[in-house]
Parts: sequence; C-alpha cells; structure tokens
Amino acid sequence: MTQKTEAMRHNIEGGIFLVLYCLTIPAANWMIGNVGTVCVPNGPCLLPVAPGLMAPSGVLMIGAALVLRDLVQRRLGIEFGLAAILAGTALSAGLAPASLVMASATAFLLSELADFAVYTPLARRRLVLAVVASGLVGLVLDSLIFLWLAFGSLDFLAGQIVGKAWMVLLSVPLVAYLRRRDTRLGLNPV
Repeated sequence: MTQKTEAMRHNIEGGIFLVLYCLTIPAANWMIGNVGTVCVPNGPCLLPVAPGLMAPSGVLMIGAALVLRDLVQRRLGIEFGLAAILAGTALSAGLAPASLVMASATAFLLSELADFAVYTPLARRRLVLAVVASGLVGLVLDSLIFLWLAFGSLDFLAGQIVGKAWMVLLSVPLVAYLRRRDTRLGLNPV
C-alpha cells in the first residue's frame, strides 16, 4: 500500500472512531434506563460487573468512550481529540435526563480532559499503556464526579469503576493491533 492509501485509511478509521465515540453518549443514556438485570423505579437499570457488584448499565459505554476518544486523537490529531471532547460534552448535556444534566456534562468534560492529559504525552512511545493509563484516570474521575454531583453519594463507585475498566481492558487487543500495524507499515502515529 502507498503512503497516500494509508493516510486515507487513517482518516477513514478516525472518522469511524469519531462516529462511534459520539454514539456512546446516547447509547449510555438509553442503556441506563433500559438495559439491566434490575431497574430501580425512577432510577437507573443496573447490571452485574463482577460477582456481587452492580453498576448502572451506561458505564459500559462511558468506558468505551474513553478509549474511542484516544483512538480519534491517534488517527485524526489533537485538534479532533479536543473537538470530540467538546462535542461529547454537548451531547452528554443535551441527552441526559434533566435532573442529571450538570452531573453528566461536568463529569464527561473533566474525565475526558484528564484522559487527554494522560494519553497525549504517552501515546507516541507506549500506545497500549497510554490508552490503559488514561482510561483508568478518566474512568475514576468520571465515576467520582458524576456520582457525587448527581446523587451526593459514592455508593456505586466500585461498580462504576469496574464496569468502565472492563471496557478499557477489552480494548487492549484492538489498540495493540493498531500499534503493530502502524509500526509494520512505517506510519508515524498522530
């Protein structure tokens, strides 16, 4: 493949990652009210994330969002990564239930910016480490901020962290594959 073909592939992959990233926000909002083994009346639907540990079902999509934002930045650049954060924050505020708008948007913005701050300096040399480390920082902050602002309680903290961490860890094979392929093709990561 030519360098031009690979650049086009990077842009297409980046566009796909960006669309998937933006879709995680409505998916998380839909899941929290519709998917789970237990649905609390006027509250979230919960699902097991580990033995004896439950979490609101939307955490799975938020864990995926943290990884997808990293991949958007890798394929399309820092500017697109930051624009994705702003778009995601607006989507989060626009789609969250009225009672959770401030908590949802604030948690999303701050956790994604933390993810960005950790991912950016690590990504060129240690991509898998960058995705995992930034994802862990982002998911802990998202969980703490959202639960505290939304409910004034950290009751679901462990479940939120574990549920989001599953999605980050499940992404490792894809991220490792992308890194190996980029290296094999002699492509410089963004």
